[in-house]
Amino acid sequence: MSVPEFLNELLDARSPTGHEYEAQAVVDKWVEPIADSYRKDIMGNRFATLNLEGDPSVLFAGHIDELGLLITYIDDKGFLYFETLGGHDLSIISGRRVSILTAKGVVKGVTGKRAIHLMTPEDRKKVPQTHQIWIDLGVQSKEEAEALVSIGDACVYDQSFELINGTIGVARAFDDKAGAYAVLEALRRLSEDKQSLKAKVISVATTQEEIGTRGAITAAFSENPDFAIAVDVGHATDSPDCDARKYGKFVQGGGPIICKGPNINPIVFDKLKSLAEKESIPYQVEADARPTGTDARVIQVAQSGIATGLLSIPLRYMHTPSEMVDLNDIENTVKLLVAFALSLKKGEHGVW
Repeated sequence: MSVPEFLNELLDARSPTGHEYEAQAVVDKWVEPIADSYRKDIMGNRFATLNLEGDPSVLFAGHIDELGLLITYIDDKGFLYFETLGGHDLSIISGRRVSILTAKGVVKGVTGKRAIHLMTPEDRKKVPQTHQIWIDLGVQSKEEAEALVSIGDACVYDQSFELINGTIGVARAFDDKAGAYAVLEALRRLSEDKQSLKAKVISVATTQEEIGTRGAITAAFSENPDFAIAVDVGHATDSPDCDARKYGKFVQGGGPIICKGPNINPIVFDKLKSLAEKESIPYQVEADARPTGTDARVIQVAQSGIATGLLSIPLRYMHTPSEMVDLNDIENTVKLLVAFALSLKKGEHGVW
């Protein structure tokens, strides 16, 4: 499969939450030239807008931050200790190559812990806490380490995107580079057919979702659109040991997951579902009884309320170094966003 260069660059960009610089640069490169208006904000969000006088307005949101580690302490031998940025599975942190983002450039290291041979049978059953894992730079002293890195530097796993079988790809940060790509690529395609577009469309690459949807809070407040769709990843539950009775049934390759529940405006849900059927776009439906763990949670309740929907791209092995996605699901998400934007007519609203 030919992988879109824009998606490839986003996936390779290292953007631990709060340190989204590389991903921001990719968005600037690919999206700013085609937008009617483009701006940055204090949170690091990137806003691209088409059809500035259009009515109604719709916001597409996908976050560009990813999981990471934040250096908090350097011991006398030069080993680095850290806190997690975002929700990690602590059992899989050790034994990973990492890239540390410093003021002087990228520094490579390896996460380590006591070898299994040196553990007691009881120790082997325990999940190590962050203070029991370290980053090894291959140095001999604190002074050597401090010449390379500083307290407060962030890092990510040193693991890039790869196609492993047909349209199936793995990457450390499909969450949520897949969603960010979808909302930005939808805008790029809409820019090629602006004469058919009645609505004002804003695509925003949001920041700091992994630590509380923080970029989306300010983005939704500043734009205050009539409609919004957040795009994130969702759990593909078609792998072993996922009980559909508990988590629902969602298939990798089955198309975007359209969410339904109190976090979702019913008019937006119905429109997304009917458009998917009209355009022969495969889709799946998820019922979520609570505020979702996505940007949709805060967008819905910004200002006086925004008619919000949520599309999730099916993903296996979330929050691991090898998240797995079918690229066809990303493409079908882009198509559904384009169809939604083109379907909006003057005077439409989400009041129900």
